[in-house]
Amino acid sequence: MPGSMQLFTLGINHQTAPLALRERVAFAAERMRSALNELVRREPVREAAILSTCNRTEIYCAAGEPGQALNWLAEYHAMDSGELKPHVYTFPQGDAVRHAFRVAAGLDSMVLGEPQILGQMKDAVRAAQAAGTLGSLLSKLFQRSFAVAKEVRTNTAIGANVVSMAAAAVRLAERIFPQIAEQKVLFIGAGQMIDLTATHFASRHPRSMAFANRTLDRAEHLAQRFAGRALMLREMPDHLHSFDIIVSCTASSLPILGKGMMERAIRQRRHRPVFMVDLAVPRDIEPEVAELDDVFLYTVDDLADLVREGMDARQSAVAQAEAIIESQVGNFLHWMKSREAVPLIRQLRNSAEEARRYEVDRAVRLLARGDDPKAVIEALSHGLTNKLLHAPTQALNQTDDGDEGFRELVARLYHLRARD
Repeated sequence: MPGSMQLFTLGINHQTAPLALRERVAFAAERMRSALNELVRREPVREAAILSTCNRTEIYCAAGEPGQALNWLAEYHAMDSGELKPHVYTFPQGDAVRHAFRVAAGLDSMVLGEPQILGQMKDAVRAAQAAGTLGSLLSKLFQRSFAVAKEVRTNTAIGANVVSMAAAAVRLAERIFPQIAEQKVLFIGAGQMIDLTATHFASRHPRSMAFANRTLDRAEHLAQRFAGRALMLREMPDHLHSFDIIVSCTASSLPILGKGMMERAIRQRRHRPVFMVDLAVPRDIEPEVAELDDVFLYTVDDLADLVREGMDARQSAVAQAEAIIESQVGNFLHWMKSREAVPLIRQLRNSAEEARRYEVDRAVRLLARGDDPKAVIEALSHGLTNKLLHAPTQALNQTDDGDEGFRELVARLYHLRARD
């Protein structure tokens, strides 16, 4: 595709877009495969992968145009591209490689150095593989991204003392309830983030812990681990009033907890305060719940300041990490450049192989006829030499006297030295 961009990344993240916009362009895991197929089918994109987390939605593409990818993203989520455009960043070629490496290493995260993004990138790769949209270029990009992330974490202190969202949630809860040991905690969902957050809360030994999920077996698994109890999600409204702390993180595309449900729970609690954390994108808890007097509701963006408090100790490692990334970006771009010569190398080898086969076939016929083997070998070598040198010799004879550059190129190709 002449003139088209080889590689680009387009997306929004916690630095460029508010939560209300990020949740509108998030991709549900179960729809990722069909979304990727639609993108590749409708746009001139050869390869594509989508990374969708609570902090970012990014499209990685080989070939195609960023403007068309932006239009597709907006249309897919029933939005106007003009509404999305001011919040979108686009990275071409080298910048796209650098961005992928920085994301994998945790340098572009809300929580500097957090390791969870690496697992999310691997999930994005698996989804693209399943959809059949991960080709050789993006596959190599992500493989190298994971290797760079490992090198950064091994050789720098970027991951030291990471203050995670889960730890920040506990810290905030302790501002509302000085003694978590006296509180009852409800976790909604059963994914990795809930597991991590439950681990942090469990270290404070709350009075009780409960887990609500759409499927009871996953809730029971967590309940067993943390000596809590399991609830079906549909049972939750009847028990909501008994919990002082509620943490939610599901993959639901619609809110699970509404203002009306929480109003009833607050009345039953006789207006005792409730601390709520919504770690989901799209949100599990309606924003209007925050308007209730006795509710303290925090989203992923609200936790950002607390998370950044632990950042200073890791800032000294950032420069070292960036240097590692910059070196690896150069290596990857060199690899990309070398790929451009592959078709020409293949043609050159095919041409040489065709000449070799012709001369060998001729030699075999002469030998079968009874010709002198030495003469046949001499003829084969001369014929092959003439065929391989015909094109460069002809080109040299046709060059102008002033075309010194071409003569130097031929001399370099054949390791020749100019002679007096």
